[in-house]
Amino acid sequence: MEFLCRSPVSFHSRAAVIYFFFFRRRNYLRYLDRLQPLALFVMRLALGVIFLDHGYHKVFGGLHHHVHFVTSLGLPAWSAYLSAFTEFFGGLLILLGLFTRVAAFAICIDMAVAIAKVHLHNGLMGNGGYEFPLALAALAFALIFFGGGAIAFDHIRAPGGAGWKSK
Repeated sequence: MEFLCRSPVSFHSRAAVIYFFFFRRRNYLRYLDRLQPLALFVMRLALGVIFLDHGYHKVFGGLHHHVHFVTSLGLPAWSAYLSAFTEFFGGLLILLGLFTRVAAFAICIDMAVAIAKVHLHNGLMGNGGYEFPLALAALAFALIFFGGGAIAFDHIRAPGGAGWKSK
């Protein structure tokens, strides 16, 4: 009951504090918008390293085994070569930030096929589940729409990029 007996001045000061923390505070977090290029770089770095490593082992270590596995799924043999080289060169391109949207689109399709053909029957989580491929596909999907960001060769290569001064 003590809360109800307080003066209106105290109530108004509390309302001002609540307003400040919940509505005006968003302006203080705007500095995070300046870190968007860094966030896109970290996304590209994580996705690129993962796919470069997975593709490297398929291309240089066991392409024959990968072709055999893909054909056992009922897919044509050429799709095994396509997926292995997509993972290797797509990971390299995403890591460099070169043709990021195209490489991310190819990787997103690669992960969709992997989820549908290999991981879906194992469920979301657990051994062989589609949790990890789904997370990788979500990262690739985001890069399709956001691009490589300012810390990428795409930013230099693109018209209007700040990397090269046109005369």
